[in-house]
Amino acid sequence: MKHLLLIEDNNEIRENTVEILELAGYKVHSAENGKIGVETALREKPDLIICDIMMPVLDGYGVLHLLNMNPEIKGTPFIFLTAKSERSDLRKGMEMGADDYITKPFNDIELLNAIESRLKKVELMKKNYESSADGMRQMLSEFNGKNILEDITKDRNTNYYKKKQIIYTESNHPSRLFYIIKGKVKTYKTNNEGKELTVGLFNEGDFLGYTALLEGTIYKETAEAIDETETAIIPKEEFEALINNNKELTHKFIQLLAKNISEKEEQLLGLAYNSLRKRVADALVTLQNKYKKSGQQPFSIHISREDLANIAGTATESLIRTLSDFKSEKLIEIKEGNIIILNEKKLADMLN
Repeated sequence: MKHLLLIEDNNEIRENTVEILELAGYKVHSAENGKIGVETALREKPDLIICDIMMPVLDGYGVLHLLNMNPEIKGTPFIFLTAKSERSDLRKGMEMGADDYITKPFNDIELLNAIESRLKKVELMKKNYESSADGMRQMLSEFNGKNILEDITKDRNTNYYKKKQIIYTESNHPSRLFYIIKGKVKTYKTNNEGKELTVGLFNEGDFLGYTALLEGTIYKETAEAIDETETAIIPKEEFEALINNNKELTHKFIQLLAKNISEKEEQLLGLAYNSLRKRVADALVTLQNKYKKSGQQPFSIHISREDLANIAGTATESLIRTLSDFKSEKLIEIKEGNIIILNEKKLADMLN
């Protein structure tokens, strides 16, 4: 059961609101002024606080200020109740960290919807999403409703790419977000000698190119179609509007990018310290985790040896010799260019 704190100096409004909230299944604490409200908040540590602005002893702004100074209660969802709806009052409260405003008089549905929406967003903020395009898709969907992907991608212009065709190039400025309708895409970086290292793999249903849009910088990698690929095009302005209008979503994107950085660090450590066999085994497991379809047993993929070598961070000749060893050890099978994984566990647990 969620615990709420209501701080309201008007006895009739306070009692009626407490009754509504209790009928809705919440455990409700109440306070008749700001000073008592702060004391109650520090003692009870509620899941959400509803607070009037104009009160004796300590007004709502003072309550919010004092709570934000205490690390134990700072960040608790905070909704202001006010009879004043001037823009300056709204701006002041939001700048101080209030999450929402409800203007008196309000009805019970309006109040309950505001509380439920805020509590849901708090739960989403606590949730750890996968540091991948899948995680981003899930996050977009949960923050904005089940139809967000359909709404943002339907009726879009589409681009078609042949195998090996470039989608965007390192050092160019982004002007759009790509949504993969069909196909597979890799992103890679190239050194001064022209050697490639694959840094990302993308599948149907993934967004592509969002990191540069979020950072407001150039692309730091090149994107290339692994298979014949179709993408929907979302203009940069529409993507930015989605981010700018939802601070919780923006925060989760920052967390997602931080996880991506951690994964890149692990990849670099693997390239620096893992043996050739370990790197190739990890590359195969990565491909299976990314592209295995439901019910596909065993996993099989057709990928050029050059592309696989770029994922593993090795020369193509070294990769081919290692694949031959794995085949002899019954870890994989190779048929008509397809690599079939026979023993995922041994590949995943391979020692250096």
